[in-house]
Amino acid sequence: MTITAGSVFIISAASGTGKTSLVKALLRTDGDLSLSISYTSRPPRPKEVDGRDYHFVSRQVFEQMLACGEFLESAEIYGNYYGTSRIWINEAMALGRDILLELDSQGAQQVRRAFPEVVGVFILPPSLEILEARLRSRGQDSPEVIARRMAAARDEISHVSEYDYVIINKELDKALSDFFCIVRAERMRMTKQLACYHDLIIQLA
Repeated sequence: MTITAGSVFIISAASGTGKTSLVKALLRTDGDLSLSISYTSRPPRPKEVDGRDYHFVSRQVFEQMLACGEFLESAEIYGNYYGTSRIWINEAMALGRDILLELDSQGAQQVRRAFPEVVGVFILPPSLEILEARLRSRGQDSPEVIARRMAAARDEISHVSEYDYVIINKELDKALSDFFCIVRAERMRMTKQLACYHDLIIQLA
């Protein structure tokens, strides 16, 4: 059996949709799925660990990496840089690893330009009312902040048609099962199976 290049899966969602919980469950369940750890120029927050939450670098180092074309996608948010390592993605894919990228729609657009074959998955809430209730249940934000988050959520959701698959995250277990159906289907594509089992398929044909 030949090792075939892995696939790149983009998972996007509005804040409060449950994407973080879904990603954690995915990584616990599938050992062949690797999460890309972004680089950032912002300082680490309490309890954040370098190499686990982000790769923390100085603004100068980030700008040097950016100038050298080391990022697959990057953005400046609230004065801090964030970016996905092109080198790590290429190396992981060459080893047959499937890669999971947590990105907003802007980052997803950049990645598609470099990897047109990426698989985009958008996570939707069951309704805007439930999304707002989830944001309020956190007890962390003022009504003004929640209103801004809801406006940002509507803007992010407006890009849903740019994705290949849509999952409604009403129940985490169901959403997890739906995502794995997508991953397994992509792994069974003819091009991948032919590359992996070339001799067998030729013999049987």
